[in-house]
Amino acid sequence: MFKKILCITLGVMLTISLCGCGYEHFDINLESEYTEFAKEKGLVGTELNVYNWGEYISDGSEGCMDVNREFERLTGIKVNYTTFESNETMYSQLKNGGVSYDIVIPSDYMIARLISEDMLSKIDTSSLSNYKYIDKKYKGLFFDKKEQYTVPYNVGMVGIIYNSALIGEPQHSWNALWDEKYRNMSLNFNNPRDGFMTAQKLLGYSVNSTNKDEWNAACEKMKQGKDVLQSYVMDEIYGKLETGEAAIGPYYAGDYLVMLDVNPDLRFFYPKEGTNIFIDSVCIPKCVKNYDAALAYINFLLEPDIALANAEYIGYASPHTAVVNNPDYCYYQNEILYPKDEDMPDVEYYHDLPEDVRMHYENLWLDLKLY
Repeated sequence: MFKKILCITLGVMLTISLCGCGYEHFDINLESEYTEFAKEKGLVGTELNVYNWGEYISDGSEGCMDVNREFERLTGIKVNYTTFESNETMYSQLKNGGVSYDIVIPSDYMIARLISEDMLSKIDTSSLSNYKYIDKKYKGLFFDKKEQYTVPYNVGMVGIIYNSALIGEPQHSWNALWDEKYRNMSLNFNNPRDGFMTAQKLLGYSVNSTNKDEWNAACEKMKQGKDVLQSYVMDEIYGKLETGEAAIGPYYAGDYLVMLDVNPDLRFFYPKEGTNIFIDSVCIPKCVKNYDAALAYINFLLEPDIALANAEYIGYASPHTAVVNNPDYCYYQNEILYPKDEDMPDVEYYHDLPEDVRMHYENLWLDLKLY
């Protein structure tokens, strides 16, 4: 059994020299439980298809640990790693069935949709020796109440990043994205849930509204601000804000901390009207072809040193207690990732919405992009 073989924590021996939040050098003991597991299950020489967000795993750049390479070294399993930039893109790929994935890492509301459409395989978390590290406040949430399909990977909130050297101090409101002062210098999300969220919060609506008139109003608000925008972006925001090509835009808090390493003039705030909080979780889709390797990979991601490497590279809040409570963690008690209760913004999770509402806002989004 996987749990029996992995009941002892992987011996990860690191010679650590912190450079920012990465490792200059590391060495992982190859004589490990993972090696034994891979041999016992006949996984050596097989392949694992992983589908994840861009910039969402420690990849060996700038002295950081290369997580996928270390998994390959330990197990002899080849990791085929591809990325997506939105939940909707990931969903379309799974739905179309053209490619088979063994691991996907969607967000909460999309997980709920995948479960409702019977597109995920169950995960026996009792077989994962490292599941104990997941903070209980992130277990059994609305999208997976019985903890059958998901293992939390990262936690985040959306805020606004701006270049203080270019625009000074903007109002701490979503309205900053509509401000004429920042014409052709502001950005917004290039996906409907996050994009409409900026308008919904400004208008005082729930991001989970089933009132189509409220979605219409949010779309009209977005149209009003379209002339001010330079562009709609996802990961392109890195280059635009880091170089000063753009000066203000909404994105995920963890990504701000990564950008800050490149451009120290960047600043961040959570808008006063409230914002989205999200949890991305590791899942095994129904199209899985290497289930045992997928379980090994999930447990590997939960190894304390692996989780730490990912948390420091990615910059998002971690649901992993060994990371959060580690005083050597470079984001230990960071006020943006882990705000105190009194500083916590008003937050709302996205929920999967009825199909007619979803189709309505997706059509509105197409209309907005053509406007």
